[in-house]
Amino acid sequence: MTQVMTTPAHGIVRPARRRPAGWRPPGPSPAAPADRPELWPGPGEDLCHLAGDWRILQLLRGHRWSLDDLATAWFAADTVADTPPQRFADLGCGIGAVLLLLAWRFPDACGVGVEAQDVSVGLARRSLAWNGADRRCMVRHGDLRDPAHWPEGAVFDLVTGTPPYLPIGSAHASARAQWAACHLEQRGGIDAYCDAAARLLAPHGRFVTCAGGTQHARVARAAAAAGLVPLRRRDVVPRAGKPPLFAVWAFAHAGIDACRVEEPLVVRDAAGRWTDAFRAVRVAMGMPA
Repeated sequence: MTQVMTTPAHGIVRPARRRPAGWRPPGPSPAAPADRPELWPGPGEDLCHLAGDWRILQLLRGHRWSLDDLATAWFAADTVADTPPQRFADLGCGIGAVLLLLAWRFPDACGVGVEAQDVSVGLARRSLAWNGADRRCMVRHGDLRDPAHWPEGAVFDLVTGTPPYLPIGSAHASARAQWAACHLEQRGGIDAYCDAAARLLAPHGRFVTCAGGTQHARVARAAAAAGLVPLRRRDVVPRAGKPPLFAVWAFAHAGIDACRVEEPLVVRDAAGRWTDAFRAVRVAMGMPA
């Protein structure tokens, strides 16, 4: 059974996993302000391990960070590894998982997220403050498609986004908090994300996103319409023998003649064990392997 601890506000603080024995969390330390109870989980919330010693606040019965967030943040970090960003932006940042992972990975960079759902904005802002990243990162409340929320213009070295995959009418909307907008394209899908990214990217910038495993042609059309060129693509396979669940992509304003399609990232082998490739992803993003 998973051990949990409760806070005075009756939320749940999940204990960090520390396996194998002797593993030490890398990266910057969080702030973890004991004198600010509003930054700790309240009823219906928990505080979970993210990267290194950093944590993220989530609703127990809401949208929770997942594999597509991790893969997108890792692929983004890998794409710009040779030229770490000074400024990055996350489109439709939700509860802030990708924003936090990149803030942890690039401790000298400043980040901006835009998110439309009130509850997600509140959680993301509190997570930034809990980790001490609010000194250089912020979350704005609004629609990612509205240029008014991006007064900086095309200054971002890195732009990321994890858009919903399902067009309106293709599935029933969940009644759970946050879920409908995280799965259905209520404020646009990959097309809207490409358009926004193209407006925000510095001339040398990179846009990294994810899309459903069967949406390659749609992604290519959306990028071309926004004036973006695909540089790399890597399919993510949940278990050996299964089809790709989604793919992560990297784009630029200009690039090579053909997109480099890389070997799929297989998360688990046929026996259900993490693969060496996925363990390497976890290590790169500050997680025990």
